[in-house]
Parts: sequence; C-alpha cells; structure tokens
Amino acid sequence: MLSYLQSLIEDPRSQRKLVLVIVCIALLLDNMLYMVIVPIIPHYLTNVTKELSDRYSQVYIYSQNVTTMVNDTVRHHINKTSMTRWGMRRSESAERQIGMLFASKAFVQLLINPISGTIIDKVGYDRPMMFGLTVICLSTVVFAFGHSYGVMMLARSLQGVGSAFADTSGLAMIADRFTEESERTKALGIALAFISFGSLVAPPFGGILYDHFGKVLPFLVLSSIALIDGCLMLIVMKPVRIERRTQKATGDLPKGTPIWRLLRDPYIATCAGALAMSNVSLAFLEPTISMWMEEKLKTTNTEEGMVWLPSFFPHVLGVYSTVYLARRFPKYQWLMAAVGLSLEGFSCLCVPFCNSFVTLMIPICLLCYGIALVDTALLPTLAFVVDHHYSSVYGSVYAIADISYSMAYAFGPVVAAGLVKSISFTGMNVVIFLTNVLYAPILLVLRNVYKYEGEFIEGEGENVGGGGGGGEGVSIQNAPKPHMRTYMLNGSDSVGAKPLDSKDDPYASMQPHDGGSNVPAFQTDFSNAFGPNSAGNDFAPPRPPPPPPPPTYTQAQQ
Repeated sequence: MLSYLQSLIEDPRSQRKLVLVIVCIALLLDNMLYMVIVPIIPHYLTNVTKELSDRYSQVYIYSQNVTTMVNDTVRHHINKTSMTRWGMRRSESAERQIGMLFASKAFVQLLINPISGTIIDKVGYDRPMMFGLTVICLSTVVFAFGHSYGVMMLARSLQGVGSAFADTSGLAMIADRFTEESERTKALGIALAFISFGSLVAPPFGGILYDHFGKVLPFLVLSSIALIDGCLMLIVMKPVRIERRTQKATGDLPKGTPIWRLLRDPYIATCAGALAMSNVSLAFLEPTISMWMEEKLKTTNTEEGMVWLPSFFPHVLGVYSTVYLARRFPKYQWLMAAVGLSLEGFSCLCVPFCNSFVTLMIPICLLCYGIALVDTALLPTLAFVVDHHYSSVYGSVYAIADISYSMAYAFGPVVAAGLVKSISFTGMNVVIFLTNVLYAPILLVLRNVYKYEGEFIEGEGENVGGGGGGGEGVSIQNAPKPHMRTYMLNGSDSVGAKPLDSKDDPYASMQPHDGGSNVPAFQTDFSNAFGPNSAGNDFAPPRPPPPPPPPTYTQAQQ
C-alpha cells in the first residue's frame, strides 16, 4: 500500500491530480466554515439578547421602585415607548454585530493577502498552505468552544489569516502543477465548483448537526478534515520540495515578481477589477435580499434560504461551458468574462421586479452562471500573463485575485446597507447593473493577451511557440499532432529536423509546394509523405522524382 502511494506521488500526472483533490478539499472547508455559522448565529444572539434583557429588567425594576418613593409622576419617564425604542436599538445593534462578524474575515484576509503572496513566492506553496490550514483548524476549534461574541470575532479573524495563506497557495499550486492551458482552466474550474458547493452545503450541514448534536460537533468535524488535508498535502508535495531545494542549490530557482509590479500590469489590473465586480453582486445581495423578500414577497425563513439552493447547478454549468469554450476558442476568454459580467448586471436588474419566490430563483441562477463565466475565464488568464511576461511563480498574482474577492465581501455589506437606506433595494440593484455593464467593455484590453509567444491552435487548445519572452506568434491551422515529426526541406534537397533552439525563421528554408504556394510541409498528408520507400529511412519523406522533359509532359497531358 505504501509503495503504491509512493508511486502515485512520484508520477507527475497522478501527483497533480492528488494536488487538485487536496486543494479542492481545502477550499471546500474554508467556504463551509464561512457559511456554517449562519444557522448557529441566532443561538448566540438569543443568549446575548436574553442576558441584556434580564439586566435591563433588573435596572428598570430598581429604578421604578426608587422613583416611586420620591415622586409618582417620575414613573412616566419609563414607559412602553422607551422600551420599544430600546428594543429597536437592540435589534439594530444585533444586525450590526452580524455584519461585523461576516465582514471581519474578509477584512483581515484583505490585509494579510499582500504578505501571504510575497511569502508564497519565496518559500513555495506547500508550507504556506499547511500554515493556513493549521490556522483554519485552530479558528474552527475556537468557534466550537467559544461562548461570547468577542471569541467568535477572534475566531473569524483567525479564519481570515488562514484563508489568506490556504486559498492563495492552493490556487497558485494548481497553476504551477497544471502548465497546459486547457488543463489549467479545467482544474481551476473544478476548484471554483468546490467553492460554490461549500457555500451551498454548509448551512444545512451546520443546522442539522447543531440541532441533533449541539454546537461543538460541526466545528470539530471541519477542523479534523482540515488537519488531515494539510498532512496529506505535505506528503504529496514532498517531491516538489526536493526539486525546489535542488533548484535553489544550483541557482535555477525562479524568483517571484513583487505584487506592486504585477498590479501595474494593465492585463492583471483589468482581471482583478473584473473579479471584484463579479463578486460585488453577491456581496450586495446576500445581506439585503432576505429583508426585501420578507417585506415584499412575504416569504418564510425556509424560503429565504431555499432561494439560493438551485444556484449551485448553473454555477457548475457555467464552469463546464467556460472550460469547453476555452478549449475551442482560447483567444476569446475575455469575451466569455464580458458576457458573464453583463449577465450578472441584467440578473440583478430583474431581481426587484420578481413577484414570487419561484420567479426570484431565475435571476439568481443566471447571476451564479455569470459569476462562473467570469471566474473560470479570468483565473487562468492571470497565470498565463505571469508565464509570458514575468517568471512562472504564482503566489503574488493569486494573492491579487484573493484581494479582489476580499474587497467585495469586506466593503460590500456596508455599502449595500447604505444604498438600501438611501435609494432603496431597487436602486441598489440598478447601481449593480450599471457598474457591471459599464465595466464589461473594459475587458477589451484583454483581447491581445494570448499573442505573447505564439498563439493557440484553433480547436486544440495547445500553445505553439513555447514559453518565454515577447515576440509575435504565428497562427497555424491544421498543425500536426504532438506525436508527429516535422521535417524541413532546404535548398540542397536534403532532409533534416530543425533544431529546437534555432533562432532562424522556421519557414525560411521551405520550398514552394503545390504550384508555388508557400504552404508548410507539415500541412500535407502525413500518410503519403512518410512512406516505406524513403531511401532506407522509414521516417523521411520520399524525394520527389525529377520532372520529366517538357515534350514528354505535353504528350502525357494529351
């Protein structure tokens, strides 16, 4: 068993699949912990409210007795109106505490991400991810045994620190292990699907375990899985650590690009802005839509939670469709993101005009489909830009992506509450629509991203020209498959393979083919070009026979 596991770890293809599984579990746990407290928060608020209510009742009774002894008319200063106003202030205070509790994780993550990205670039991906999972495990244990709002705030902030390391290093690890663009897009799409699934399954998971086994069990289950996942990651990444030490000893270890320099790149800045805008819609709707549904649609608490349930399936569909389209049309991933961003805006515009619980599900599903289009198209684009403009070290660039998400969720609830209060829920959705639709044309900046060093082959999703610096690429149609061999014909009618490191024009030595058109030799029929009658070389194309004299040629034609 151990030898089989060792062989899986040492095999590159098996290893990167294991890495993908480990990263997906880490992202799933992080988002489950983010949402699992939703059904548990009312318990804490009930305890806090009961404690404050008991204290207030004692103060009220004591003050009423004292004032009665002095003057009976003073009693009218403490009446039902003042009690109601205090209750409203108490409710507003509880809502503010909920908002602070949810935003604290994103705010701390926003502050830590620049530091985590730099550390990941310097020390690799596995140790920062293990540190992040350990902190997430610790924060989960604090959640399990904490009994006050202050302890919950501490646990939430610790989770922000752990997420800044675990999420960033996880996405960077996927980009590092999956170097081929179509496979990288697919792997990152799978990771995004696990993020969505974690957010969806966490509330019922926490609610069921909380109702039957108490508050401690759901958090202990999550913390145990996080610890096991971290240990598996250290085992699987052992060959990578050995390779990294070897590169460091020989001086071949690539150095990461500073995060401030990456932010100055127009392509990366455009992607980061689009990722932030794609999550603004959810960050604005999540804290405000429940109250709107209760007031306008007269929904129950169950319906307010169930309205998000079907959105998981269009999110997965969006991931799948983006991966499929990116494989066929890799140069148009910017267009997929622009369509997704516009779709989000139109979905938010439709939300205030829904008049039933069922019809509200439709724009929410379209919203999640658009988010999947944007995220799945742009996360691989960030890695591609780093590969071709900078060194292939991904910690800082995915820290920028995490910063974009954190900004949306750190400031979104606060801004959304202000917009609803000032211009109503409908006005807030109009603002989301305008910002998303107006940002979509900016993605035109990305239309030339895939022209750094050779372009993708249409329909194949494979890069021609290799990695490296600048230079305009050549678009090749009907290129040979990777297992085929390409031979160059020079002027002396000899056959040979072109050296890979040659800087000459690959088309310079080709002779005109088929009536003088300069068509590359590898676009001919390989079954005819490589035959057994090739002068002792089974792989060399046959030399063309000398042309017959003109009189003979004319007679043959006649």
